[in-house]
This record gives sequence, structure tokens and C-alpha cells, in this order.
Amino acid sequence: MFYYYRAVIILIFCLVLPGVGFADSVCFKCHERKAFSGKIVHKPLVDGQCTVCHNPHVSYYKGLLEAEGAALCFSCHKKEEKIFQQGMVHQPVRSGQCLSCHVPHASSEQGLLKQDISSSCFVCHEKLQQKYQFNHLPYAQKKCFECHLSHKTVNGRLLKNEPDKLCLSCHKTGELQKGHPNYPATLQNCLSCHNPHGSSRKGLVRDVLHKPFIKGCKECHENGKYAGDPVNCLRCHQGVAAGIRVRHSHLTGNSENKCVECHSPHAGDNKSLLKGSQLQLCRKCHNDTIVRYENKPFRHPKAKQGICTDCHEVHGSNRIAMLKGDGNAICTGCHETQGKFTHPVGEKVIDIRNGQMVTCISCHQPMGSEFKYELVLSGSRDLCLQCHKRY
Repeated sequence: MFYYYRAVIILIFCLVLPGVGFADSVCFKCHERKAFSGKIVHKPLVDGQCTVCHNPHVSYYKGLLEAEGAALCFSCHKKEEKIFQQGMVHQPVRSGQCLSCHVPHASSEQGLLKQDISSSCFVCHEKLQQKYQFNHLPYAQKKCFECHLSHKTVNGRLLKNEPDKLCLSCHKTGELQKGHPNYPATLQNCLSCHNPHGSSRKGLVRDVLHKPFIKGCKECHENGKYAGDPVNCLRCHQGVAAGIRVRHSHLTGNSENKCVECHSPHAGDNKSLLKGSQLQLCRKCHNDTIVRYENKPFRHPKAKQGICTDCHEVHGSNRIAMLKGDGNAICTGCHETQGKFTHPVGEKVIDIRNGQMVTCISCHQPMGSEFKYELVLSGSRDLCLQCHKRY
């Protein structure tokens, strides 16, 4: 009995006062110390407080962790938890994947990063070209944080500030004016001509130039004022006209020329002269919708990748939500067998809740859902009983 109480007292002492002595006398008997050392060491580990994160006996989680993912990190970093719930939040942060960038014990990099900042970024941003013929100096020096924040921001693309203000924090207006001697208006919208990372052209001018821009500025600018409007654009882009003059159209926006909400009138990185990725452009107007679904555990792969145009028209449509087809036609474009052996769908199958035909999206929400297969409700019972009432 004496030895039993002695063991309990020692256990309580270890759990209540899990200092350096605890790690030295218990953890490092089995776990080799050098595997937990580095230039930067996580504070609980410095203090020998392994039990801040780990349970020494049993756990529901791998590694005997007290919690999983961000839940464990935020048990100490409570201030950050509140901060990261606002503004534009980096996807790994939003998904609670702290360990996609950080290591929990020790690192040679500041912030306990897995590797240097630039290498960490390229793990996910693999489509970014790592080297250009002409490189922006911060990008060449792998200083991503000169322009970007790592966790959240109020600006798009995780920028520290609005793009023009960010550029002018290094490039003085007077110097820029010398480089644009015939510019017909106030210097602004730097990114409509320049790639902030690099280019095959001098001055970081984007690779693909708009044909009117090559000829000069007068076609769209008069006496220092912008004279362009959608009509001017549609003179050349006649194929777009039919697609944009419909019931639900993207011929809207805050600018005088609605086309330049998404397209640069000067230069771009591809022939469409888009100002950014699909997700970046859609988020400018549809951020509320994207935020509503982006943290859902079950999402269509295309939604996860930020590919909107597989299901939605880019310019306009007579269908609600600017869909490319009805809720069946879009899905069966990829899921060819659906509707042939599953739940009946189509014009002959009426949804008793709204009198409309049953389609794939009567039961599925591809943007994101709490339920497997992107179902709008639990498929075990709740969803079925919406129509198939129990009597």
C-alpha cells in the first residue's frame, strides 16, 4: 500500500509541476533529446513542459496529444484565435492546419517554420514561377513577407496594404513618374501593367500586352481622363456581347467600365488579361458566399481548388447563379452515370417542397457541407424525410 501511495504522489507531482525536471527525468529517458533541439525551440519545450501538449498516459489523438490541430495551438495562443477569425484568412489557418507551415518542437527558422519562408510558400503555391528573366528584388531574395502577411489581412492576396500603397512604400512617386513620361493620367493601378514577382519583360511589365495598349493610350484615354467603357471593349470582343446581355450578367461593378473589374486593360499574364486567379476575382464580389462555405469539411474538389468556371458562366447566363446548365446537366457532365441508377431526377420528378424538378443540387451543395458527399442534410435520415414523410 505504501508503494501505491508513493507512486500516486509522484504522478501528481509530475503532472502538477511538469518543469524541466519532468522532461529530463521522464520524457528524455525514451525520446532522444537532440531530436527536440534547434535554433528556435517552442517555449513549453524550453520549460520542459511536455504535458502542456501531450498526455503521458492515454489520448484520443495521435502522439498522445491533448487536442488536435489548431484546437491544441489555440489552447495557449488564445489571442491569435480571435484575430484569425476576421478579415482575409490564409487557407491553412482557416482550416486549422498550423502544422502545414510550423513544427511543434524546434526549428532552425524563426516562428518555428518547417523551412525558410519562401520554400514554405512554394509547398502550396507550386504554380508560382520561382525565377523569372527579370525578378522583383524582394521575390528574388525570397522575402515574401515584404509584401504579404502569413496568417490574415484585410486586403486580398494576404497583402500588407492596398497594392498601390504597398508599391509606393518603396517606389517613390517622383521616380516612377520619370519611368512613365507619357502616362496620360495619375499613376495608379500598378498591377494592371506590372507583375509583382517577375516577368520576361523589363520593368516587370506583364508578359501579354493588350493590343490597344501596344498602340498607345489615346484609344482609351483623352486629356488625362479614362474614356473607356464596356461598349468600347465589345467593339473588339463581339463574341462576349451575346453572353453578357442576358438576365444574370457580370456587367456590374463599382468602376465606370465593368469589364476592368476582372480584366486588365493594359497587360496580363495570360491571353485573358485576368487580374488574378478565378478565386481571387470571384472573392472581390462574392466573399460572403465563399466565406460561408470554405471551412466546411466536405466540398467538391473544384470548389476546393477555387475553380468556379466549370459550373458557372464567366460573363452571364439566363439561369440563376449564372450556371452553365440546370442542376443535372452540370453534374452529369462529369458524373455521367448519376441519375441513371441513383435517386430519380429530371423533369418528371417533382420536389414536393418547392414544386420544381428534382436535380442533383436538390440534395447536394457542392460549394460545401457539413455532411459527406456534400449533402445538404444528413443522408442517414434527415434529408430523406424532407420529402419521404413518415406516416
